[in-house]
Amino acid sequence: MISLQAAPIDLQQYIPDLISAFTTVVLFVVSFALIYWIGKSFMSRAVERGLEHRGFDRTLIDLAVSTTVVVVAVVAVALAATVAGFGVVLAAFATLAGALALAVGFAAQDLIANFVAGVFIIQDEPFSTGDWIEWDGNSGVVREIQLRVTKLDTFDNQLVTVPNSDLASAAVVNNEANDKRRVSVGFGIGYEDDIEQAREAIIDEGSRIEGVFDDPKPTAPVTELGDSAVVLQGRVWIDPKKHSYGAVRARFLEAVKERFDAEGIDMPYPNTELSGGIEVTNADEMEAPSDD
Repeated sequence: MISLQAAPIDLQQYIPDLISAFTTVVLFVVSFALIYWIGKSFMSRAVERGLEHRGFDRTLIDLAVSTTVVVVAVVAVALAATVAGFGVVLAAFATLAGALALAVGFAAQDLIANFVAGVFIIQDEPFSTGDWIEWDGNSGVVREIQLRVTKLDTFDNQLVTVPNSDLASAAVVNNEANDKRRVSVGFGIGYEDDIEQAREAIIDEGSRIEGVFDDPKPTAPVTELGDSAVVLQGRVWIDPKKHSYGAVRARFLEAVKERFDAEGIDMPYPNTELSGGIEVTNADEMEAPSDD
């Protein structure tokens, strides 16, 4: 009968390896914590103060600080791994991270483009919340500007969400950027009507509208000799931030129409006159209508 006796396990031989592993881990943790704390304290503060000094928007400052903290964390991991002797692991991780970043970059091109456009919109401020803007045949009042999209309300109270890259690449008209805006309305009168009488009526009614400036003064020059009317363009100036362009224009139209009706000034419809004659030939050859 053969008896098997287990060989004794010498734990002493594993102690150096355990101590080495423990030392490496502790060195990595301590190095990471120290580098991250110093880097975060210094870099985030430097970035925040630098951007505040240059007058950047608070949203962009917070974004830059958050990004800086992430970058500091990545750098701290890399340096701590190098100090602890994880060079091979770090190299493999860097290769994998690079490939992953490239794949994500290709997949998120539109997202990145909108994000970058949002940064420029927030910083350059071509428009702000509450402004009435127009772009590519569309219009709306800005409700909210985010880093990826801008939300607007149409005049029918519909919510429109527009990618920031579309607004950044389009010609955007801000109807409320300046403190003065001209409201122009064309009024047609008959060729027999008195131009000075019509002009006086337009200017007088325009100056009576609430919100219209005395300076620049309302004017009504002749801008067109149309096919059926002499067109005078009534021009008044308002503050678009205090008074609605559409409401002022509507009141202007209505007031001048009522004034013209009261003073007997014609506002002719487009019409066409035909001149000449009609000649009928071979009338004798036409058959008379039958009584049947």
